[in-house]
Amino acid sequence: MTETPIHDEVAATPFPTSGRAKGYEKRAVDIFLARAREVFESDDVGALRSAEVRAAAFPLVRGGYSVTAVDAALGRVEDAFAAREREHALSNLGARAWVAETRDTAQVVLDRLRRPRGARFERVGILHYGYRVDEVDVVADRVARYLAAGDPVTPEQVRSVAFRMQRGGYREAQVDVVLDSVVEVMLAIG
Repeated sequence: MTETPIHDEVAATPFPTSGRAKGYEKRAVDIFLARAREVFESDDVGALRSAEVRAAAFPLVRGGYSVTAVDAALGRVEDAFAAREREHALSNLGARAWVAETRDTAQVVLDRLRRPRGARFERVGILHYGYRVDEVDVVADRVARYLAAGDPVTPEQVRSVAFRMQRGGYREAQVDVVLDSVVEVMLAIG
């Protein structure tokens, strides 16, 4: 009688499952991460960008992968792609041009976040839901202090921010683009 190795009998899952709660569809996550690994190992800098990793979205299903675990892994993958992009840009553009480009992006974001509270982003109509204005403004103040004075904020804190909804709130897409730009600046400066 020959013994079958355990790894042949039981497929190890890379992430804990969500149990009865909803989690990310396993197949979609596995396909995305396999592609990310393949691209990263190929050294094709433009084939998958850190911003695309940040924007990855997966269907929610019962018994899927734990959202928290997958999101944490995606943060690490994004960091790796951003570091590679930074190195590539530094070697192609030079440090001075890279710093100038990053500084310009940071200044545009800072100018937006220094607008008066309640008027930092476009608002949706009163019959539509957008991000809660007061919550976004608190985060905007904290990020502005980070950009202006170096107050401690991590990319993971910005990535994981979540806002409740309110009628007449800030337009979600606009807030999300600015927060994505903040993460790009943070990753660019390492």
